[in-house]
Amino acid sequence: MSSAHPQIYVAEPPASYLVLPPLVVDCSVMVAAMFEEPARDQAIALMSGKLLFAPGLLVHEMVNVAARKLRAGSPSATVRQALADFDAHAIELRPTDPQEQFELALRYDLSGYDAAYLWLAAELKAPLATFDKKLAAAAQVHLSGLA
Repeated sequence: MSSAHPQIYVAEPPASYLVLPPLVVDCSVMVAAMFEEPARDQAIALMSGKLLFAPGLLVHEMVNVAARKLRAGSPSATVRQALADFDAHAIELRPTDPQEQFELALRYDLSGYDAAYLWLAAELKAPLATFDKKLAAAAQVHLSGLA
């Protein structure tokens, strides 16, 4: 009998296959990151290393912001590039529950849009990233009450 211990081998998947922590991002965070606004670095750092989620309405909000920026005089190439960068970003868009979203809008005096982000964060039991103070306050209260 040999006294040598058997060799153990461990095979690991690439880092891209590891589970990343979830983060629901709202339009304010994506706008800061994609349109190089003053809070860009903060937004990018917050999203780094996270699996990003948003309600499907984020696409429409980003298109609206891009159109407003173009009409306000931002260079066309810059706006179009920001929108292309957003489109290339790995964000998992999810549908929301309209009835529950409506109830959250009423409970926290939020727009239906903001309630969609809050609903998704609660549904996923994930943090919600926003630069919107009112939405952040509602999220703090609502998400801290989840079991």
